Amino acid sequence: PEDTKEVVDQAEKLIFDVTNRDVQQSEQGIEDIMTDLFEELQQNAGKDASELGVQTGFATLDNLFQGLRPGQMVVIGARPGVGKTSFALSMAYNAAVSGATVALFSLEMSKIEIAQRLLASESKVDLQTIRSSNIRNEQWPTLLEAAERISRLKIIVDDTPGTTVTEIRAKARRMLNKAEKGVIIIDYLQLLSPPAEKGRADSRATEVSEMSRGIKIMAKDLKAPVIALSQLNRTLENRNGKRPQLSDLRESGAIEQDADIVVFLKRDDYYQNEDEEADTSSGNTCEVIIAKHRSGPTGTVNLAWIARYTKFGNLEYTV
Repeated sequence: PEDTKEVVDQAEKLIFDVTNRDVQQSEQGIEDIMTDLFEELQQNAGKDASELGVQTGFATLDNLFQGLRPGQMVVIGARPGVGKTSFALSMAYNAAVSGATVALFSLEMSKIEIAQRLLASESKVDLQTIRSSNIRNEQWPTLLEAAERISRLKIIVDDTPGTTVTEIRAKARRMLNKAEKGVIIIDYLQLLSPPAEKGRADSRATEVSEMSRGIKIMAKDLKAPVIALSQLNRTLENRNGKRPQLSDLRESGAIEQDADIVVFLKRDDYYQNEDEEADTSSGNTCEVIIAKHRSGPTGTVNLAWIARYTKFGNLEYTV
């Protein structure tokens, strides 16, 4: 045809027809959305928090979050050695006890090391004792009973090093298949590899941004909360009080943007040997700082920290 506008119109129609076949319809009118919302409200009326989302097992956090909901990206940040993995494992164990299926991707520790920590936490036998296998005769029944309790839980561990978000999504889809409630834990974000098909990005910040975005998309796609552990920048060490903040998330500002919930861990005893002004009056406690909460309040929660068993527990709190 001679009319260029007609050419453009026909081309647009052809492209639209192709796109329409490949892209599933996801838009919805606000009237239908409100109808769905009220149906959900009626279904959930009278249910307690344990039925609304995945429970962390920490009463204060569960009260704040009202359970971890499908599609949420939760980031747990701390400096090395503060207890990110132990905190995530405590959450994994508690979630599994509440009936959830846990898909745990450990890029730092092996499956055996994960099992050792879970066993120490549940049996209350020192982790060093388990790691050294220097176990007394009277401790064996306690360990066996704890191992049996852990074995009944739906915790699936994958320790493949250098995996990508795409690989995790494919594996998690199989792990959580037919699970009524599921949660995905990644330990930790900076150890993920960028997508192989894209090659290396111009900067590490760009790579981490892509991986962070991929985790958020995965949470929505699999309809499950994803807990991603993250390292914090070393500049935190030079700050008075050493209290973490969102800008400390390492290597990318995209993490704080994509996350629905950002939690920081701070232990005063971690710095007491190098900082004379550190407050050690709190004893064996860990400050859990909710720095970002897209659907609710922020605040600070104090949890018990038992280093011998690498275990976190409930304490009285103020928010």
